Amino acid sequence: MGQRTVLVTAHTGKQTALRSALLVAQRLTAAGVAVRTLATEFSSPGADAVPVSAEAAQGAELVIVLGGDGALLRAAELSRPAGVPLIGVNHGHVGFLAEAEPDGLAETVDQLVARQYAVEERMTIDVTVRGGSGSVIAAAWALNEATVEKAARERMIEVIIGVDGRPLSRWGCDGVVCSTPTGSTAYAFSAGGPVVWPEVEALLMVPISAHALFAPPSCPARPGCH
Repeated sequence: MGQRTVLVTAHTGKQTALRSALLVAQRLTAAGVAVRTLATEFSSPGADAVPVSAEAAQGAELVIVLGGDGALLRAAELSRPAGVPLIGVNHGHVGFLAEAEPDGLAETVDQLVARQYAVEERMTIDVTVRGGSGSVIAAAWALNEATVEKAARERMIEVIIGVDGRPLSRWGCDGVVCSTPTGSTAYAFSAGGPVVWPEVEALLMVPISAHALFAPPSCPARPGCH
């Protein structure tokens, strides 16, 4: 069996995340696991500093991210093209996407070294934007969501939603969020959408401030409120 390699990345704006990343890198190195770090983030004795590119995680066993959900989403840009699993250690305010907390960092690293982990598949969205002639204007992918939003603050936009090329509904709104189950705790949740278990194979379509009867205002639970 060849040398095991792990890419360690961190939120550079948080000193606690950088300190934790250094501890993770040192613990992995001590266990005989080769460590990669991103050259723009931090360095660790014995680690290989690599440029930020689509090849940064190529051939690695894992990508470990120390930071909040934003840091994890940025790291997904590295792990997805390489087909490498991603694990987050929460150093953010919410940390919905993280699987571990800083308090149990040493134990988490020891479990990873011992291969005591399972990989969960997460859905992503492929996004293609086409012009009136059908030409492709832009293409991307998203782990959380893709949104269509209005450009003019004082106006609504008219949207038509279709599934498999068939029109489904039409309404005026400020925009529409198309979310994965992973992203159901992000923008879609703020727009009033439900929270969906990450492994459910479904997509959420949540309108933003829709002018429609199916989108009543939310109401806090109190006597007389139905």
